[in-house]
Amino acid sequence: MIGLPHFLLLAGILFSIAVAGIFLNRKNVILLLMCIELMLLAVNFNFVAFSRWLGDLDGQVFVFFILTVAAAESAIGLAILVVLFRERRSINVENLDTMRG
Repeated sequence: MIGLPHFLLLAGILFSIAVAGIFLNRKNVILLLMCIELMLLAVNFNFVAFSRWLGDLDGQVFVFFILTVAAAESAIGLAILVVLFRERRSINVENLDTMRG
């Protein structure tokens, strides 16, 4: 029988992979956005697991709000990346810290 500790362990592993991805790869902006999305997925997994364990729907409703914010963040982030790539021909994080005035 799969219980709450198994779900929490899986969410912790997903969150740890996302944190490691952010700290290990600081050059590619798309991979950084993917790691942030993986963090949100781990948090959503915890919300659903606790909601199921407690027997209420509050956690699952919270997940819908988080998914909405994550979708908006992805759309806006990718739009900004497209504009930056058109201007600079690169999406390296190191090249994005300089601003033109």
